Amino acid sequence: MDWPLSDTSFCVCTSVSVGLHIATQENTMKDTDIKKLLYTHLLCIFSIILSVFIPSFFLENFSILETHLTWLYICSVSATAVNLVLYLVMKPNVSSKRSSLSYKVTRFLKCCIYFLTSCFFFHVIFVLYGAPLIELVLETFSLAVILSTFTTVPCLCLLGPNLKAWLRIFSRNGRKKHRTCEENGTEAQHSETSSVTHHKRVTSVWENSLQITTISSFVGIWLGAFPIPLDWGRPWQEWPISCTLGATFGYVAGLVISPLWIYWNRKKLTYKNN
Repeated sequence: MDWPLSDTSFCVCTSVSVGLHIATQENTMKDTDIKKLLYTHLLCIFSIILSVFIPSFFLENFSILETHLTWLYICSVSATAVNLVLYLVMKPNVSSKRSSLSYKVTRFLKCCIYFLTSCFFFHVIFVLYGAPLIELVLETFSLAVILSTFTTVPCLCLLGPNLKAWLRIFSRNGRKKHRTCEENGTEAQHSETSSVTHHKRVTSVWENSLQITTISSFVGIWLGAFPIPLDWGRPWQEWPISCTLGATFGYVAGLVISPLWIYWNRKKLTYKNN
């Protein structure tokens, strides 16, 4: 005998179907974003490789070691230009704000100020960690420029001059509050915490990648400082060549690792839009 489905059973079946459909769409969108991310990172790596070989056709005696500062600024300009163009084309984080000319000009000027502030900040950090204070000032500042290129520029391209968004990605305060409010069990606290957690989490594969490339750049420059005090007498041990190369290799490693790590953990990663 055929039993008719009750309203409750019908609602359950409908909810399951809708949930499966949404999950399928999310997985498809995530795979598409990972492919875009991979292509973007490959082009960024290609731009760094070109900065090593192309200038030698136009500049005499050009090399990474002998004309290190020249290569450093060429690499910085190349990486910045490629990042800017790719993020404009891919548009991973479309802004809902107005797009008037005055707003764009103000945003651009803020980004320039953020970049210069980042350069001076890193310069001070390097001096505090033992870089020459008076001598080799240009070399130290140039190292700050290349590190800002690998860390600050991608943040500005993806998030803009928005410190709250930067803190949302690179901090975990929201999750701690979420656990505390869940233990208390009050509805008001749970509602407040949900909004905090909603604000503190990364919202896309692009932001996950930003975390990885930034950390790998810092790790690379830190590892690059180890050979400097050794008495090997190698030309690449001069300040700040080994640190610059370490930051570059760290950045490239992050560009390679982040899409692979995100793809490997794509089923575990969940994103919430702001």
